Amino acid sequence: MMNRGSHAFVAGSALVATVFAGQASGEVLKKEPPMGQLREGQVVLVDDGSCPAGQIKQVTGGNHVKVGGTKHIERSYRCVPK
Repeated sequence: MMNRGSHAFVAGSALVATVFAGQASGEVLKKEPPMGQLREGQVVLVDDGSCPAGQIKQVTGGNHVKVGGTKHIERSYRCVPK
């Protein structure tokens, strides 16, 4: 029989697995996610035809909002081999 702490651990583990599944699955997006959808440092691959043949766009999320002393970091883009 599971106690309340065990239930919380299982639920939390399932949430973490769901959040990171998209990154680990190697899913390729057709469109770049809108601003605010990528966490700072999160990397996604986008096959939107903007890179040369045999390459795909790699998008790294920034912190699109400048708050207090937080340094503003732009999203970065580069073409990488498929």
